[in-house]
Amino acid sequence: MTEPVIVRVNVNGVEYARRVEPRLLLSDFLRNDLGLTGTHVGCEHGVCGACTVLVNGDSVRSCLLLAIQLDGAKVETVEGLGTAQALHSVQKAFHEHHALQCGFCTPGMLMTTIDLLRKSPLANDEDIREGLSGNLCRCTGYQNIVRAVRQAADQLNTLATDEAIS
Repeated sequence: MTEPVIVRVNVNGVEYARRVEPRLLLSDFLRNDLGLTGTHVGCEHGVCGACTVLVNGDSVRSCLLLAIQLDGAKVETVEGLGTAQALHSVQKAFHEHHALQCGFCTPGMLMTTIDLLRKSPLANDEDIREGLSGNLCRCTGYQNIVRAVRQAADQLNTLATDEAIS
């Protein structure tokens, strides 16, 4: 049996150092070691997207990474987006457009959306659908999710235009 190793990682702005088994998945580390249960575990094969988090700014499937691979990394989970009193603009858009039902896929959808909005202009609904194609939802039919992402993208584009004008 391999000895545990210490992993140092920044999660949602908080520094952690934990002793972990070398085969511990990032999803299990977040949920069990740090108590951040917003990262859902669905298929455990990287197919459904429910476990999506951001690592150093890129969306990743936390069920496919080992915690020891994250030593020194910056991780963002759904818990770091906003609070019940002050929702992130993407969370607000999902709420306003009823873009969730059972909620199981929602954390992964939100984190994927954050990544997409940071990296892409999402010019049309086809771009949004393509960007979210790795995240599965069995409840919504995706239309309200696309509307929510469109609203968030439009707000971001408006903010960027307003800042350019100022």
